[in-house]
Amino acid sequence: MREIRNKGIWMFGLSLALLTACKKTDAPVYQDPPSLATEKADVASQWADLTLYTIQLSRFNSPTYTSRSLGYLGLAMYESIVPGDSTHNSLSGQLNGLTLPKPDASKKYQWVLSMNAAMDTLLKLLYPVPDNSHRLIHERLDSLHGAVHAKYALDLDPAVEARSVQFGRDIALALYQWSVSDGGDRGFSRHFDPTFPFPSGPSYWVPPARGQVISLYPLHPHWGKNRTFLVSDSNIAIPAIEPYSTDTASKYYKMYHDIYVHDPQLTLVEREAAAWWGDDPTESASPPGHSFYLTGIAITQSNASLMKAAEAYARTGMAVADAFIHCWKVKYTYFNERPSRYAHRNFDVKFVQFWPEPPFPAFPSGHSIQSAAAATVQTDLFGDHFAFTDHIHEGHRRYDDLRFFDLTYPARHFNSFMETALECGYSRLLGGIHTTQDNEAGRKDGLTIGEHVNKLKWTK
Repeated sequence: MREIRNKGIWMFGLSLALLTACKKTDAPVYQDPPSLATEKADVASQWADLTLYTIQLSRFNSPTYTSRSLGYLGLAMYESIVPGDSTHNSLSGQLNGLTLPKPDASKKYQWVLSMNAAMDTLLKLLYPVPDNSHRLIHERLDSLHGAVHAKYALDLDPAVEARSVQFGRDIALALYQWSVSDGGDRGFSRHFDPTFPFPSGPSYWVPPARGQVISLYPLHPHWGKNRTFLVSDSNIAIPAIEPYSTDTASKYYKMYHDIYVHDPQLTLVEREAAAWWGDDPTESASPPGHSFYLTGIAITQSNASLMKAAEAYARTGMAVADAFIHCWKVKYTYFNERPSRYAHRNFDVKFVQFWPEPPFPAFPSGHSIQSAAAATVQTDLFGDHFAFTDHIHEGHRRYDDLRFFDLTYPARHFNSFMETALECGYSRLLGGIHTTQDNEAGRKDGLTIGEHVNKLKWTK
């Protein structure tokens, strides 16, 4: 995440320079803005970078709440400018109960100003100011918002300027009001439910003694009841799970035994892969943030237009958001144990897996489902063989005195988005916190969710 921080510092320095340099003339002369098909993606990329910065530094960060935020923020990017593009459709009326305001077709708008206003408004609503760290975040939001506004409002008819800003705010407020009823509103204030009843039995998850977060309760146990962005994603069937068994000939036993045997023998290459995709919320913008970051790489590398960038962030955001809702629905259907619990009862009470365990049940893998959903939309947008280098954790160090390892992460190169999804899912097996059934079920449903997003009527 060091690259995001460095980009953020550079971006805010540039923003302040723009604020100083961009002064209105006394006689505004309106000129039609460039087509959204030719307008560069810079503003969308800057807001995406600042979104990930906000998530990483926010104490509200969790894979569930983060995925939800990315769904709404990507949609805000898209809907705030799509009326200005003759080739694309609004998703108003296509999503799960969403109706959005429309611009006045007889009047002119500066659509970049609309996007700028929408992102500033919605980010502040999703990440309010409870403490000094969040005040710092909001100051940086103000800085970017002001710099972009100054640049794109230069020499613009004041009526067009005001109308454009108001439309962006209207879109943000409409999306926020829609979000309030989805079941995840202010989810950051209720991560754990102390009244949640634990099922009793040998196959069920229990809070780990050593984990990412020390909690006696599982994360967001009711998240699977949330409204999905797409109606079709709420109708995906619950996958079957392998029945619990301690029979050494059973598939269940073999899956858990494989993790127990392989985990102490991890190579350096395997440890690096496991660590790269960990994306603990205490250290990064969590797994869905990593997927959002990869979309940003593709946008920059392909020199995408503003319109394509907004569509890419909207697709990615909704894909990971619905992936986590479905994943949590399945997790709390089965409340399935992690490999460590099975190992302690059947192999070795002292077993410690490579990666610290997250505070929720295992089946299916959240990494697998969200990365497969994201890769499906990324592939549809940028192609099957889009090669790139992922720098998100480059140079970061991970030290663990319990397992005696010290890693400094090198950048990782991939030949396609599907390759990232495969490695992301497999990395959780290498970390010792998932089995093959978790990975396979998550990947299968993630591919389905991504295809559902792709099949929306994005273009005319």
